[in-house]
Amino acid sequence: MIRLLRVTLLSLLLIGTLLIGLIYSLTWRPEPRETLAVSCSAEAAPLVPGQALKVMTWNLQYLAGKRYVFWNDQARGEDEQPTVADMAFSLDEVARVIRDEKPDLVLLQEVDNGAKASAYQDQLKLLQERLTDLYPCSTQAYDWKADFIPSLHIFGSVGRQLATLSRYRIEHAERLQLPVAPHNILQRQFQPRDALLLSYLPLSDGGQLVALNTHLERARRADETQQKQVTAISKVLDKLEGRGTPWLIGGDFNLLPLGQYQRLSEGQRAPYSADSPLHLLWDKYPMIPSNTQASGVDRARWLTHYPNDPTLDGPDRTVDYLFYSPRLKRVESRVRQDDTLRISDHLPVLARFLLPAQ
Repeated sequence: MIRLLRVTLLSLLLIGTLLIGLIYSLTWRPEPRETLAVSCSAEAAPLVPGQALKVMTWNLQYLAGKRYVFWNDQARGEDEQPTVADMAFSLDEVARVIRDEKPDLVLLQEVDNGAKASAYQDQLKLLQERLTDLYPCSTQAYDWKADFIPSLHIFGSVGRQLATLSRYRIEHAERLQLPVAPHNILQRQFQPRDALLLSYLPLSDGGQLVALNTHLERARRADETQQKQVTAISKVLDKLEGRGTPWLIGGDFNLLPLGQYQRLSEGQRAPYSADSPLHLLWDKYPMIPSNTQASGVDRARWLTHYPNDPTLDGPDRTVDYLFYSPRLKRVESRVRQDDTLRISDHLPVLARFLLPAQ
């Protein structure tokens, strides 16, 4: 009996060790700070002090389009992945909008690379093939990656990226890990790992502009993760501002501006807090859209999110923003809504700035 018990325990130990090794080999554990590869052609020019700079931030929803209600949407639909034809349509539409706007910097979120749900496409590469003449420089960073996720809805690989395209030279780039939601040690290996993608663009006078790109995961339960993430972002921005380095940050923050929580129906409020952690940023730095714009009489013009939900017939909230250093001067800003409603569940936010003259 003792021998049988010993063999059983050793077998269980061996199985457990093999399982841990398998999980370790299939998942991804990024460092807190990582230097990233930058693709940049030799002819890319540096920025010039005092010049105008047009910026776009857009969550592409991995080119899935608007014909679905996915299993992980707030509405909890049954769809698991878009068709290749729908992704091809969205890709062409994204390229059309970017070509039409011609922003100098494009900050993209939810760009898939090697994910089962998007037919293992390298979506940044596909987009660059359509925009190669506009953007000689680019960099990218994963915020969710695994060779295999055992969820029945996924049951395969994930690969979600932040991507930044630039008309101007990117000198170097890095990825900074943000705080992650609490999970047990097993679940933690398969969860998204929200991050900051920092691109350092040199100026002709020896200075630099830092462009930050991010995507914060939508809260699914009450915890302090979003508060911690925004606090971490605030510290990075404070450090840049303290050094006198101009910066801007764009992305899908999955957080509401002042006043919008009360305007949502009870069912739509679930992922949000009445006291948005975003105040840690807007209390110190200018925000596009501002709270006045996003909750004022013209608030409909500043809505950026059209959830995949059959009960909604259009955008109903703002979760995508640009924040920027007071050293930059905002010239104009807007959300492009009219011809982008069927491309993604998010709408592109655009702004034009003037860089400091010296």
